[in-house]
Amino acid sequence: MSSNSLSLAVRDSNTMLRRNLLHARRYPSLTLNLLLTPVMLLLLFVYVFGDTMSGGAGRDAYIAYIVPGILLMTIGSTVIGTAVSVSTDMSEGIIARFRTMAIHRGSILFGHVVGSVLQTVISVVLVGAVGVAMGFRSVDASVLEWLAAFGLLTLVTLAFTWIAVGMGLGSPNAEAASNNAMPLILLPLISSAFVPLHSMPGWFQPIAEYQPFTPAIETLRGLLLGTEIGNNWWIALAWCVGLTVLGYRWSRAQFDKDPK
Repeated sequence: MSSNSLSLAVRDSNTMLRRNLLHARRYPSLTLNLLLTPVMLLLLFVYVFGDTMSGGAGRDAYIAYIVPGILLMTIGSTVIGTAVSVSTDMSEGIIARFRTMAIHRGSILFGHVVGSVLQTVISVVLVGAVGVAMGFRSVDASVLEWLAAFGLLTLVTLAFTWIAVGMGLGSPNAEAASNNAMPLILLPLISSAFVPLHSMPGWFQPIAEYQPFTPAIETLRGLLLGTEIGNNWWIALAWCVGLTVLGYRWSRAQFDKDPK
């Protein structure tokens, strides 16, 4: 790609990013509604089930355990809005109109992805603030560990955003996109977000262990709380890279199809 083509791609991507951020600012209800799920689960499991779920360790110990899982669940919940937004642009013919304009084709998708990553990171910060207000503390984490934790959350967001874009492009309407993206909320529910793997039934443990959210949650716990990370860090990174590549190729393949 020549420098002129690169500058045009960056300019058009920046334009599409501004368009998506303005749209999100004018219609914030979708993001706020998606934020309710992790916040309500955090309140429910800490204040209603906290003493029971902690196994006698106390509510403070359980909130330290559950917040990293809720942060990952926030990512899965918020990127559903991306799938809905992309599907809406498709069904309303906006993307078809963009295809006919003299703009860089990839900028349309990159605008959605970068805008979604920024919105999701803000959502994670907001949910994290709720957790801190409820008593979550990470006093032993160093600055590097906090930066690594933020980097991990950003990588997971990028990976699932590309998957959500593919789901949105492949859905006939916004309702179908929302339904197709539901596994992004369900997977954290069957991970180690709420209880340790060893406390689950033996037949269920592989389902919870061999999925993308569990190694990311355990890595985040290790960075913020000092627990054992083991192999989870590189497994989480492998999931992030694999899902990003898969989501990108899937999205581009659908986007580059000639409209019928």
